Amino acid sequence: MKTKRITEKTIVYILLIFFSLLFLAPFFWMLTTSVKSPEELYLFPPKWIPSKFHFENFKEAWMSQPFNQFFLNTVTVTVLSTIGQIVSSSLVAYGFARFKFKGRDFLFIVLLASMMIPWEVTMIPLYMEFNVLGWINTLKSLFVPSWFGAPFYIFLLRQFIMSIPKEMDEAARMDGANAFQIYYKIYLPLMKPSLILVSVFNILSCWNDYLGPLVFLNDQSKYTLTLGLAQFKGMFGVNMEGIMAVTFLISLPPLILFFFAQKYIVEDASRSGVKG
Repeated sequence: MKTKRITEKTIVYILLIFFSLLFLAPFFWMLTTSVKSPEELYLFPPKWIPSKFHFENFKEAWMSQPFNQFFLNTVTVTVLSTIGQIVSSSLVAYGFARFKFKGRDFLFIVLLASMMIPWEVTMIPLYMEFNVLGWINTLKSLFVPSWFGAPFYIFLLRQFIMSIPKEMDEAARMDGANAFQIYYKIYLPLMKPSLILVSVFNILSCWNDYLGPLVFLNDQSKYTLTLGLAQFKGMFGVNMEGIMAVTFLISLPPLILFFFAQKYIVEDASRSGVKG
């Protein structure tokens, strides 16, 4: 029996290692391509490890466009959007989970139904609305909508709050706490893993967003990293080592974020599987 368990674990570990290497192979190829010389890019059979590492490709590619400004714009949009999602989505989720009012269930169904509407359908009405507000070609068009919550995040946080016993609310009210104090001092700390999960999802969404900046931004000084990378590819389509270098630098922050936040994501997943 013991030998059988060891064999099963060994097979599982081998499969995990295999699929991990399969998943990491494109990133490894991107990294090695970014430090190759132009002569080694199109060798056949392909050469995985370059004979000489050209780390200057990173600096040359990054300085060829105002990527510092693109990076600052992306960080600004991502941070403000994430703060807005955390505040608005948690407040709305708290309201749906703990307050009883007429039409609550109907409104929640409408909220969930709105997730079926693709962004491409609302793109033109949003553009017309932002044009009236004077937000076209400004970063406001990219982060202000996040301050009104997102259906998926609201649903996720509401489900977590529903798993918390209502006796905590009653005990807090007996101590003189009002509804906002209960939300701020009790539920926000308890929602930490879920809020981190929402933050990671939103950061990845904002960081990789291409269609939104493409539609709402015109001035190069307002571009985000995704638009900057697209512009770089258009101008230097044959500079494959430079394209790979910039792509690697852009993808590095989300990878680092996910590495440090993964324990909170696992914690939230394990909690959501246990009914309170």
